[in-house]
Amino acid sequence: MPHNVVLAGPADFEGWRAAARRLFLADVPPEQVIWTLEDTPDLFGGASDLPAAGEGAFNVPRRFVELAKSGLLHSDPERFALFYRLLWRLRNEPQLMEVTVDPDVVRATLLAKNVGRDIHKMHAFVRFREVATEEGARFVAWFEPEHHTIEAGAPFFTRRFSNMDWSILSPEVSAHYDGELTFGPGAGRHDAPDDDALEEMWRGYYAAIFNPARLKVGAMRSEMPRKYWKNLPEAQLIAPLVAEARRRTDHMVAHAQTEPKPNRQREIAPVAIIRPGTNDPLDALREAAKGCRNCPLWEPATQTVFGEGPPDAPLVFLGEQPGDKEDLAGRPFVGPAGQLFDKAMAEAGVDRGKAYVTNSVKHFKFEPRGKIRLHQKPGTLEIRACKPWLEQELAIIKPGLVIAMGATAVQSLFGKTMPIGKNRGRILEAPGGQAALVTVHPSFLLRVPDAARKAEEYANFVADLRLTRPYAEAAQGSIRTALILSPSKDVGRTPP
Repeated sequence: MPHNVVLAGPADFEGWRAAARRLFLADVPPEQVIWTLEDTPDLFGGASDLPAAGEGAFNVPRRFVELAKSGLLHSDPERFALFYRLLWRLRNEPQLMEVTVDPDVVRATLLAKNVGRDIHKMHAFVRFREVATEEGARFVAWFEPEHHTIEAGAPFFTRRFSNMDWSILSPEVSAHYDGELTFGPGAGRHDAPDDDALEEMWRGYYAAIFNPARLKVGAMRSEMPRKYWKNLPEAQLIAPLVAEARRRTDHMVAHAQTEPKPNRQREIAPVAIIRPGTNDPLDALREAAKGCRNCPLWEPATQTVFGEGPPDAPLVFLGEQPGDKEDLAGRPFVGPAGQLFDKAMAEAGVDRGKAYVTNSVKHFKFEPRGKIRLHQKPGTLEIRACKPWLEQELAIIKPGLVIAMGATAVQSLFGKTMPIGKNRGRILEAPGGQAALVTVHPSFLLRVPDAARKAEEYANFVADLRLTRPYAEAAQGSIRTALILSPSKDVGRTPP
């Protein structure tokens, strides 16, 4: 006798799984199961007719579960029967999911693939428009998926637009976010706005980034199906942009550069040369660096942040660049990373007051986010632009050891990128014969999330700093030659 199974909705995976488990344990074959939905008219009654809950457990391949979670969101009315049939067959064919040419496996894989593509289209083609409400601005979008993917695709937008209230309306179900994601009844196209104040700005941006030289009309039609055009503000621009593409491409070719761009490295202006022997050469160098314009970082930064410490320091600690606190104070290593650096130095028995502390890049590179300035890693051009300042610092100080803290410092000192882990805790020879020690930057320790690992990494950092003590305690330059080891020789954490 057939068993009727009524599911709560078209995307009711949990309901299907619970019913399929009871049917499977009761030995009900697929041909004796009729799958329907609550809102689907049924001439033979709308209540589920499931067997009593059986006892026992069974395992299924992970691939089957993954395919079912995705494939059951498809609009194919036979999807529930298909996946129960696969489940039933797995009893006697445990390797079934590995048979990629099996018709049922092929069909299930295709359903899951189509659902994944539909979710991708939702992420790509949802366009929010601002609507004024009594509570404030709300952003509303209209989207018509091919399958039952609104609930599966909506969490992406909670991560992407977590700082605004929004709704995605669709005929079947609507998603709403007000700090928490909820789902409600479907809506009509008339419930969503058609335009807002930013629409013209978006069209201008799209027209500006449209590259006629890379136009592939077939690919555009494949990736942007016609059904989505009416919801995309840029759609009205595509036809005239495509029509103009040939003319614009010909113009670009006709006016292309005939000479290669000049080497940007050669554009770096020479910095002021401070000869050793000048009265207070470090102060003179620091004053000259205030007018450095070799890269664009000087303009948004508050000031140049130069190194500080005694001119005869046996140790030079080289970091990446000043941070927000350093940019405002005009001194290196005074922010959170600097405080951790001071603590580690004290535990290692190294006096910061007798060391020279500086950075590879002398200006703060950041991205403004409201009132916050987010740190950005310096690029190769900026490292090269500041290299002459570092070279003169080292020429004046003549340290016994330079401690390169972090990847940027290593690149600046050695002129190339080098792995930190492989070279950490070893005394290496930098270009020019300078003895150097590679270790992590203190800011790395602040970013380690796990408390146990953070403590371990901090202990390793302190151990690295202890390797500098023989250089700090020795007379400057008196043991330098004996302390330099080949980069290929690994001495671990034992000082020579």
